Amino acid sequence: MTKSPKPSGCGRTGTPHPPSLWLRSDKGRGIPTWTRSPHTALPRASRLPFVADPKHLVLLGGGHAHVAVLRALWNQPWPSGRVTLVSRLPHTPYSGMIPGLLAGHYHFDETHLDLTRLCQRAKVDFVHATVERLDLVDKELLCTNGERIRFDGLSINTGSTPSIAQVPGAENHAIPVKPIDRFLDRWQDILARAATPQCAQLRVVVVGGGAAGVELALSTQYRLQRVFEAHGKPASAVEFTLVSAGLTLLASHNLQVQHRVQRLLRDRRIRVECGRKVVSVGADSLQPEGCQPIGFDVALWATHASAPAWIQRSGLRTDADGFVAVNECLQSLSHSFVFAAGDVASMVFNPRPKSGVFAVRQGGPLTRNLFGTMAGTRLIAYHPQEQFLCLISTGDRRAIASKGSWSLEGRVLWWLKNWIDRRWMNQYRCP
Repeated sequence: MTKSPKPSGCGRTGTPHPPSLWLRSDKGRGIPTWTRSPHTALPRASRLPFVADPKHLVLLGGGHAHVAVLRALWNQPWPSGRVTLVSRLPHTPYSGMIPGLLAGHYHFDETHLDLTRLCQRAKVDFVHATVERLDLVDKELLCTNGERIRFDGLSINTGSTPSIAQVPGAENHAIPVKPIDRFLDRWQDILARAATPQCAQLRVVVVGGGAAGVELALSTQYRLQRVFEAHGKPASAVEFTLVSAGLTLLASHNLQVQHRVQRLLRDRRIRVECGRKVVSVGADSLQPEGCQPIGFDVALWATHASAPAWIQRSGLRTDADGFVAVNECLQSLSHSFVFAAGDVASMVFNPRPKSGVFAVRQGGPLTRNLFGTMAGTRLIAYHPQEQFLCLISTGDRRAIASKGSWSLEGRVLWWLKNWIDRRWMNQYRCP
């Protein structure tokens, strides 16, 4: 097996490593590796590195990895610099709980973290703004409100959005699942519409055959059927169609999972159209390739992820899809003072699918490396797990488990997922 080249910036010498409690040497590569629980950003025994000249570190975006950075600063404020979080929203959603929120099992506060309170607790400045341009020469962020934010180090954890702009009419007539806050606003409108006497039938089309599209179809169908029943209308009047460009649903999962999902969709009477790439979207119908138009009252969009346009214009090195290209230390391949994590990042030496599973576990190494690079200390590598447990919510307080070549389903898996998600959220609840 050919070894990938050593990523730039990893393994730099400098200040000695913090205690070996949380670092080990990865045999054969000489790169320190994070070994503690992904839920603990830094061990209490260690301290953030001291920087002689005060520095300004900017965290752009309130994603899962940056939440872990804030949590690390609760009990260990950075003694030699200033940290600022810039976010378009004061509340950040936990993606793993959004299907449960759509199905009506959770409230907003149960699925979102208050970034302003997290920043206050961590002694981090919070800037409520949207970034439109990144100036890498002057090390400056330009926000849509005209504000300019200078930095010495930058970390990007802004997430991604479904690829919708390439399909004519989709931006005007379909509702993308991300940004989640905008989708939730539109979702409330859909629920209100479903509750009116005039809405005797509701045709919903979901575009996207991955886990996000499947969960979106199952959770929204469950909720809308309950709304119809609560207002004396038959649940069967809610009609769902799931459209996928791929020849099979959940192509990245094993055959057991695919068969379970296909059976479940049949049982729930959700029409499935695979191998049907959508080429255009109109006001009340969409046109799949090689198929008759599919009519709809609501079109939900959950296709593969796309990168923010401003990143592609910034001058940062990106992959073929426009995501920030990073090494195993989550450091930009073109600018050593820039880091990226979550969906917006692309680990070119070890590509992984876009999933919150990885963003959650990147928080620890990212924390160490952000402050380590400011002090000139050696960075550590993040090694994503090859196999990971995926729990696919089916909307009805049941779930399908997928890992490697095996699969299970049932109600107990929903309770396991609920326990895991709540446990993660509770770590970041400010007392």
